Amino acid sequence: MLHAIVSDVHANLEALDAVVADIDQRGADDIVCLGDFVGYGASPNECMAKLCPRIELAVLGNHDEAAIDPAVLRDFNPDAAAAARWTGRELTTEHAAWLRALPLSRVWRGARIVHASPAEPAAWEYVLSLYSAVTEMQHFIEPVCFVGHSHVPGLFELDGDHAVYARDACIEGQRDRRYLIVVPSVGQPRDGDPRTGYLLWDDTAWTFEHVRLAYDIEGAQARILGAGLPPSLAVRLRWGE
Repeated sequence: MLHAIVSDVHANLEALDAVVADIDQRGADDIVCLGDFVGYGASPNECMAKLCPRIELAVLGNHDEAAIDPAVLRDFNPDAAAAARWTGRELTTEHAAWLRALPLSRVWRGARIVHASPAEPAAWEYVLSLYSAVTEMQHFIEPVCFVGHSHVPGLFELDGDHAVYARDACIEGQRDRRYLIVVPSVGQPRDGDPRTGYLLWDDTAWTFEHVRLAYDIEGAQARILGAGLPPSLAVRLRWGE
């Protein structure tokens, strides 16, 4: 089966439109989301209305949590906090309740899915190095774990005691190895590539494809500025940072 895994939508409707269209064209059998439906962007309700009915399951992200629990904003930078407060005011009652019901970690089709890290999902730690990835792999038993949060896509592979990191667009996995995979961000890439993205997992061929797509960045920027959100949140979309 072909599975689409999305993460870090961040209320960017223009990016989500491009991703959903590509998922449909590719004929993925299902969709899951690794959290951060909202935050930063200006279309929280529109994105949730488009994506939530389509997904098989999801987990909570730290910006989802911030939108429904202002107490956690002390850990946010000023622009992120401003966007979270705005999002909290804008969310419908139904969408806020939907986010509150999300778990932090799930097992899905033999894989682990979590927004940030499997060891301590609520700590919102980043997986950015081989050392941290190998440490995190001690905290799940599944052969593969999909995470988001850092917005920097990549794949960590563990073969016995040997670990490697790869940024290839498509990787043919081995079933006797273990993987921790950082999925591209739909709504706010931070790897220097401004294109939106998501991951396709073929659990028959055991391949992992980081899909990147052009989208209407100017439209997303105009929404952010029109909503009165911090201008930096619009500017960074152009540079993928």
